[in-house]
Amino acid sequence: MPDKYTAVWVSHSSISDWLRCPQAYFLQNVYRDPKNNHKIRITKPSLALGSAVHEVLEGISLLPKETRFNESLVDKFENAWNKVSGKRGGFADSESEYRYKLRGQEMLRRVMNHKDILSGPAVKIKEDLPHFWLSEEDNIILCGKIDWLEYLPEIDSVHIIDFKTGKSEEDPDSLQLPIYHLLVHNCQKRKAVKASYWYVESSDSLAEKVLPDLETSKEKVLAIARDIKMARQLKRFKCPEGDSCKFCQPLLNITKGFGELVGVDDYGSDIYILPQAEDKESVIL
Repeated sequence: MPDKYTAVWVSHSSISDWLRCPQAYFLQNVYRDPKNNHKIRITKPSLALGSAVHEVLEGISLLPKETRFNESLVDKFENAWNKVSGKRGGFADSESEYRYKLRGQEMLRRVMNHKDILSGPAVKIKEDLPHFWLSEEDNIILCGKIDWLEYLPEIDSVHIIDFKTGKSEEDPDSLQLPIYHLLVHNCQKRKAVKASYWYVESSDSLAEKVLPDLETSKEKVLAIARDIKMARQLKRFKCPEGDSCKFCQPLLNITKGFGELVGVDDYGSDIYILPQAEDKESVIL
């Protein structure tokens, strides 16, 4: 019998880490600080912004559709922002934090101005972290959270909606939709018939995408997951550029003591910042 406690768990985030750099995958998903056994992660303003906006939108997905917009989302954003304010969000100064906060407020105003997009019934998967056995034989579990599942009552189906808070569009080769389609198919009973991105900083409408084929998606994801499992068994996580690259070097710097500890996240991971680390989005206004 497979055992979920010994299984290799993969997600869109961890698979993305792996595809960018196996050493970055190791430092993000396997490595633990020998001093306290905590995982590590680096925060920066763009991540803090995305986290706060997503927290607000995830919160209203739990509400009945009649009360979803009774309270201003910008007001709700204040509480979410307090969790990432200052160094905890990687902000170098109050001026740059203010600019990011304004961006978040504008995103949520856009959602309120186009609330009809989220005004229908929504399906909420009961598990805190939806997951299923991608392969019992390989002892691999696929997990992940979906931003929004719109319920389509006329056909008893669902529409996958993913909120995008960055300035760039999702890579067409991204495995996010294949993974989300697999999760929706295996973690609740209704068929997914649509999938869309909402670029809430720049667009008043959804960008509908073609739903990927389930079998093809499973084959792609499982092949990568097997590579990850093999690397974990062999303890072999080599950077494709040699010693380090732009993806793993910042994390290596943390392990060498160059970062500043600014908090602990909800999963018990230590949050670090790297002084003078460049966050490219911080100069795009």
